[in-house]
Amino acid sequence: MTRRGRLVLALGVVVYAAAWVFGSKPLYPVALGLLLAAVAARLWVGLAHRPLHVRRLWDEHDVLEGADVEVRLEAEPRGRILPPVLTARERLGRFGEREVELRRLHGSYTLRGLPRGRYAFDPVELTLEDPFGLARAALHEGEPGALLVYPRLVELDRVFAEGGSHTQDGRRLLLRRPSGFDLHSVREYEQGESLRKVHWRTTARRGQLMVKELEDAPRDEIAVLLDGEVAAGFDLAVRAAGSILRSYVRRGRRCVLVVNSALREVQAVHSEATEWRRALELLAAVEPTAAAPASALLSAESSPAARALELVVVTARPAPALVDRLVQRILSRRGAALVHVEASGKPEAGLLRLQAMGVPVAVVREGEDLVAALASTRGRSVA
Repeated sequence: MTRRGRLVLALGVVVYAAAWVFGSKPLYPVALGLLLAAVAARLWVGLAHRPLHVRRLWDEHDVLEGADVEVRLEAEPRGRILPPVLTARERLGRFGEREVELRRLHGSYTLRGLPRGRYAFDPVELTLEDPFGLARAALHEGEPGALLVYPRLVELDRVFAEGGSHTQDGRRLLLRRPSGFDLHSVREYEQGESLRKVHWRTTARRGQLMVKELEDAPRDEIAVLLDGEVAAGFDLAVRAAGSILRSYVRRGRRCVLVVNSALREVQAVHSEATEWRRALELLAAVEPTAAAPASALLSAESSPAARALELVVVTARPAPALVDRLVQRILSRRGAALVHVEASGKPEAGLLRLQAMGVPVAVVREGEDLVAALASTRGRSVA
């Protein structure tokens, strides 16, 4: 019972006592009415206080960033007595709480201008109340859920990296077979084998020559590395990385998406079927939480980004270590390109070095045409 209900109940008792003391018959109906109203409200809310099945619906299948979404709530009672007044309150991530009255067990609210991200829904908090606010009860119903808001990608007829990702000294290199060799095991050295195959760490530990046993392993043709070390301009970086990845996937290229975040997530994309859907969900939910620089993902040969025949890095911080890694790839005749998300308005010195080495560079800025920046044959001039 609410504070108002307790006051009405107390007032009914006081009026009844006054009617009895002063012998005023007209006050008896008033006292009984107040008492019955409080008791009836309590009984109504108590009998309707049963579990409810709550559904959360919206029309859009794929919600894109910047869109408005109408969220509908539908409650289905499991008892015979309908709740008097039903109010739903739920929390949606950074948007805070939303409160809506469910008239005839239906209600809705609108989320406007949704930015990219994953928004988790907590169970709905339902409040049952009589029309006069004399009694109230609370329920927590509905399964936790989430709303994924996908990045708004652009259509690219060509990617800036295609103009120079395979050129060296003015000549176009042949695309190599997407395979390589991984260390599988070590074994004892046999007479006549090349000393280049010797695994020196195991040799030093065992005191005898041991050689590497290699096995053929497939490699992805193109790796798109999304750097999540800097929060400024990260949504633009996600749009650029996703657009480039989709452009390659639609041409039948074997791709892998590598995200430099706290989890260092990797998603291979070899077709537009379920693999692309998982990559798109990863792009929708990723946050700039990287604890290590992007160059760390290129230092180990076991990394999918380092193993790929071609590499496109999307970053807002082209650090010297990252520039060195890309230059090493070019010198070893492997493709490399860089998309710089310029958030500060200051040109980076490392970009000039990359362009001098023949690395395709594109500079994208918030508010400018992303298609023009990513589709240009030579990328945007850094100078």
